[in-house]
Amino acid sequence: MNKIYQAIADLRSDFKTMSFAFTKDENEIDNAVQELMLYFMQMNQATLTSIYEKDGSLGLKRYGAVALRRSFTSPRSKFYYTYNKYYKNIDELTSNATYEEHNNHKSIYNIPEEVLEVSKYKQLEKIDKVLDSLDYWYDREIFKLYYYEGNTLDSLAKKTGISRNSLFTTIDKVRTKIKEEVEE
Repeated sequence: MNKIYQAIADLRSDFKTMSFAFTKDENEIDNAVQELMLYFMQMNQATLTSIYEKDGSLGLKRYGAVALRRSFTSPRSKFYYTYNKYYKNIDELTSNATYEEHNNHKSIYNIPEEVLEVSKYKQLEKIDKVLDSLDYWYDREIFKLYYYEGNTLDSLAKKTGISRNSLFTTIDKVRTKIKEEVEE
């Protein structure tokens, strides 16, 4: 295994070069390559050995290239969750923020708060009024569990013991009613 890990370590500069196809940010490239190295260390040793025995360093390089592409392009990759997801949200909030320096420490003092547009707020109020006016409490509660609490049909079926089809029919009926009422 040490021979395989040494071959992977020798390919580090190649992986860095490949990463320039996706970004020019050196820090992001270093982070992605480091995640790739961890990925190789944690992957199934039999699979890794099989790749190395079949194609040698070229096989590892190809496998690493696919894993790198996935890291940079997939929002479900470990790299995205570790490095990009959190920072993208921060960047959106602080793009207009102003920094002030006090005693060699930076502080942010004008972070904008998330503001719902008035028209969206009015639409949400209309939806709530339609929900309150529904004839059956069951329809209202199922709709709230699905949309307000973010349940899936499967998880809702498990929680409530109600069939998935019945839940879908109820939610679809309420959604149609809301569309009709809000569009008027």
